[in-house]
Amino acid sequence: METDKVAKGMLLGEKIEKEIKKLGDKEKSKVLMRFFKTGKGEYGEGDLFLGVTVPLSRKVAVVYSDISFDEVSFLIKNKYHEIRLVAVLILVHKYKKSINREEKKKIVDFYLSHTKYINNWDLVDLSAHYILGDYLLKEKNRKILYTLANSKSLWEERIAMISTFAFIYKGEFKDTIKLAKFFLNHKHDLIHKASGWMLREVGKRVSEKALYNFLDLYSDKMPRTMLRYAIEKLPEKNRLFYLNK
Repeated sequence: METDKVAKGMLLGEKIEKEIKKLGDKEKSKVLMRFFKTGKGEYGEGDLFLGVTVPLSRKVAVVYSDISFDEVSFLIKNKYHEIRLVAVLILVHKYKKSINREEKKKIVDFYLSHTKYINNWDLVDLSAHYILGDYLLKEKNRKILYTLANSKSLWEERIAMISTFAFIYKGEFKDTIKLAKFFLNHKHDLIHKASGWMLREVGKRVSEKALYNFLDLYSDKMPRTMLRYAIEKLPEKNRLFYLNK
């Protein structure tokens, strides 16, 4: 019985895969492979692109948003970036349409068990706060964020930080501040960017005071990229102050 389910999932998955491939553009794929740093030693090393735009990927995800987890699993393990993106976008649609906590938890559990395949910054940024972040809004125990942050996986670390965007939208910022502090000594630019971006959003949407407090304490310790992202929306005088501190 289980074998039949997997086979069915693969058949529909293969149909969706073919549809996405038809939307590809070879010239765009070359551009995307450079943009997402797929060269040797780069963060996206070995990733393959079809050259499908995000709007087109979103349209496919809407059409197939009701497919089973077996079918999503088939897609999310695909070697092509855009096919994994469609799978992630389908999970977002499923989560938003879920009517109870139990359904949402199944999606969160699936998401967390497939982080290996959510392996570039766009896949993270288009899903983490919509799924894990939203779910954790009603959870007192947010230990999973710190487990991800400690995982030594670049993408799980980014998932932890970007998930806090959901909290920021609701006026919360404590976890964002804690994670930004935790990532102060991180070596990767993509974590610096994510941390700076979320700090900027704290100042923009919730509390300028909280952002200024963080900057007063840590601006001289922050990686330059994190600092530049965090102060981007501040008055020029204040930006210059922190840049030259």
